[in-house]
This record gives sequence, C-alpha cells and structure tokens, in this order.
Amino acid sequence: MSISLPQDLPVIQAGTPDSRTALVLHGGGGPRTVAPIVGHLAATMHAFAPTHPGWDGTARPDSITSVAQLATAYLARLLEHKERDVVLIGSSIGGWIALEMAVQAAHDERYTGLIGAVVDIDGVGAVVEGEPIADFFALDARGLAEAAWHDPERGYIDPAGFTDEQRAIQQANGRTMATIAGASMSDPTLLGRLSAVDVPTLVVWGESDRIVTPAYGRAVTRTVPGAQFVEIPEAGHLPHLEAPTATWAAIDPFLTRS
Repeated sequence: MSISLPQDLPVIQAGTPDSRTALVLHGGGGPRTVAPIVGHLAATMHAFAPTHPGWDGTARPDSITSVAQLATAYLARLLEHKERDVVLIGSSIGGWIALEMAVQAAHDERYTGLIGAVVDIDGVGAVVEGEPIADFFALDARGLAEAAWHDPERGYIDPAGFTDEQRAIQQANGRTMATIAGASMSDPTLLGRLSAVDVPTLVVWGESDRIVTPAYGRAVTRTVPGAQFVEIPEAGHLPHLEAPTATWAAIDPFLTRS
C-alpha cells in the first residue's frame, strides 16, 4: 500500500513562494498552535503548516497509522513538489515527525538535498531513561494546562464553554493522536536512530515544560550530531506561544546560519 497525503489538506501559509521553504509541523493541539510560527517566518521564507490527516475533521488514509508513515508521506509530498533545502520546524508531535523525516531522508538517496535543517520545539517521540513523557491522555484540561504551560492560566480552556462541534473535533483529534503517536507518544527505536541525522539541527525547549522536561530535550540533542540546544525561560511546551520573542531570538540566527 502506498503512503500518501490527501490532496486537499488545509494549509496555513505565508511568505513569498520563491523564498526558501519551511514546513511547519503541528502537535496535538492542531495547526492553530503553530500559526504564529508561519506568520513569523513569512518575512524571509515561504512557510506552510498543513493540517495532519485526521486532525480538525480531515480524513486520515488507512495507510497512515504511525509517525513514521506520516513522515514518509510528507517526504513524498516535498519530493513531488520538487522542493530543495527545506527547513523542518516541528512542535511537540511535529518535532517528532521532523526528526523522523530527517532520519528517513538520510537513509534514502532519493531525498538527497531535500531537507536543509531541522528545528525541534519541545518534541516528543523518543524514550529517554529517567525522563518519562507525561501521560497526555490521562490529563484533564486543568492538568494539561499545568503540565504544558509556565503560566497555566494562559493555557487553560474551560471545556464547559465548548460547542458540541468543538467538543467533537477535540475528541476526534485525540483519537487520531492516539492512533498516530500511540498511547505513550513515543517510538522506542527513535533515540537510537537519531545519529543518522545529517543536517543542522536546533532543539528549542521551554524551561517549564512538564510534558517533556528540558533534561529530556538535552538527552535528545546529545544523540543528534552537532545539534544545538536552547532553553527558553518562562515558557512551557509551546514556547513560541508563551515566550515568542525569546523563541524567535533562538531560531532566527540558526536559520540564518543554516
């Protein structure tokens, strides 16, 4: 069975099409959580953030049931569009997808020159001894805000205010995430494969992240050849939302050099 993305996935995009391409990969919260990244990059890049299949009411092909398969599908789409030197920027599960894409690209000559750099923002996916990933699926709205945000009040959304449609989409997103990422939101083989990554890599982490701690992020960084690690003060799992100025100050110089 071939692995391919649906042709009609919604995409948030900005910037000049003839600029360098940035593929922005969202996490469990959906594309709205990475929209500010797209907006920020638009001044210098052509940035786009597709909705992963199965999120926000989109269809998920039967061929995509794992992060590895989703990564393969995104690589195929970039190749189909004749992209080169693409920057992958992923948040949470998106960071996992970005690293998986970089590993797969390093092992397949079809993708030579396709990926130019990776930015992993508080990415899950690896199994790090002594640094477990929080049990996302066991957290209620309050617990999620406390684990994911430096200032939980900024991140808390009262589910009582949801419409039936919003509640249905959130539940469907959760089911898709469980299918794609698994209950543990990890792949026990990932950490051991990251030494294959052969492009400049920046790992950005919120100091207050309790979904995956900065110690987890540092452990991931150590396995990627030449990777850099930057910790963002007063930010949690989504530093680009909670501390955008400091996050851009980490990312922008890296992208200029890479």
